[in-house]
Amino acid sequence: MKITVVGAGYVGLVTAACLAELGHQVTNVDHDDDRIRALQAGGMPIFEPGLDVVVARNHAAGRLSFSAWLPSAMRDTQVVFIAVGTPPVEDGAADLQHVLKVARQIAGQLRDFTVVVNKSTVPVGTAARVEAEMRAVITSQGRERQAFAVVSNPEFLKEGSAIEDFMRPDRIVIGVPQTPEGGRAREIMSRLYAPFNRHHDRTIWMDVASAELTKYAANAMLATRISFMNEMANLADQLGADIDAVRRGIGADSRIGHGFLYAGTGYGGSCFPKDTRALIQTAARLGLAMQVVAATERVNMAQKSALVRHVVDLFGNALEGLRFAVWGLAFKPNTDDMRDAPSRVAIAELLKRGAQVVAYDPVAMRAAHAPLAGDLDQATDSLNRLHFADDPYDALNDADALLVVTEWKCFQNPDFDALVRRMRQPIIIDGRNIYDPAQLYDNGIVYRGIGRRNRLTRTDRPIAHTARSAAGTVPHAPLSAGIAASA
Repeated sequence: MKITVVGAGYVGLVTAACLAELGHQVTNVDHDDDRIRALQAGGMPIFEPGLDVVVARNHAAGRLSFSAWLPSAMRDTQVVFIAVGTPPVEDGAADLQHVLKVARQIAGQLRDFTVVVNKSTVPVGTAARVEAEMRAVITSQGRERQAFAVVSNPEFLKEGSAIEDFMRPDRIVIGVPQTPEGGRAREIMSRLYAPFNRHHDRTIWMDVASAELTKYAANAMLATRISFMNEMANLADQLGADIDAVRRGIGADSRIGHGFLYAGTGYGGSCFPKDTRALIQTAARLGLAMQVVAATERVNMAQKSALVRHVVDLFGNALEGLRFAVWGLAFKPNTDDMRDAPSRVAIAELLKRGAQVVAYDPVAMRAAHAPLAGDLDQATDSLNRLHFADDPYDALNDADALLVVTEWKCFQNPDFDALVRRMRQPIIIDGRNIYDPAQLYDNGIVYRGIGRRNRLTRTDRPIAHTARSAAGTVPHAPLSAGIAASA
């Protein structure tokens, strides 16, 4: 089948590559000429495990091509996916300008019956707006009889496992209009996704509005589970309970299950924060209050400061002269995505309190420079106290505490003896609960987790905060130097 995917970002590139892997002839279109040239030359604009291999294989086989010119890509296409960004506007609502612009461009190229698929995460009613925009263009060109259908096929890809999620989906949600054109679209989409339904029918058919809402509802539900467990973790700290034991206890209930019950420093990334805010705004325009979703968002925003609250409890509010190692910058493992990453809040708050920070991430350090500098409003003093290490153990040198923010596998079994030798004080503040508190205590390490019996009094603190001199040097260039060099 001849397919066009508009948008070579995370969703668009994964969709194009995986459809080509299924044997379809796919052209991936993007307005960014530099991105297209890089893809044509074998470069990758995003980090996603395994994606480079799938792209290279299908590009070499001639099933996947890249173009910045939509008219040529649309020639003889049967299905065109819209997979462009829907960034939030100031009030949190989704910005649809890119989706609607692409819809108008597609309308100008239609000749035969075409299925137009909204793959971008969009509010309920977007398909109707896309159809209206397209119909206006077609009418203005005197082609009123031109037939097409706009369907909703939301993506359910997890960053870090997107290829697996696409190729082995839990479900395929497709919303089609209840019209003759919708019937034709259903037939075409059935053929498109036939390889996934050979042994088990994974496709869930519904009306378009329900498909659009399903995506938001799924992300809101998962985000709510995360915020619920983070609230329970904060309560566990005050009660002297262990949230990991609580997680196992409630997760064993088949009505609850174990997924997304891990307490931590809050969720981030491109989906949960944006989608929960957009859902709240969609309801607000209808005069409804999404009270549970709004509470989920408030809890998450507060939870991003959880590690700093532990730092302040241990060291006091003024952190001048103290040095903190940070392991993990990306919002989750196996990605370099820094959007709404909890590390950004922790680092900004530590620097604003006068601390030095030395950070390490196996993938995201290059991607972290710009957002971290933006969070600090380019403040030179703060930027001069933020450094990046080439190795996780180098980040520990002379550190007063280690903050674990992202649960990369390379952090899960460190050499604790080496850690103790390198640090000024062996203190770990574990934002993902990846360590066993008893093991760390046996290694002489002071441990703080999220909801792991952390009730220490002031007399229990490992140190009383006193300003220390900055005699120990940090053998890494500060972030400000990296920004200046790249300017």
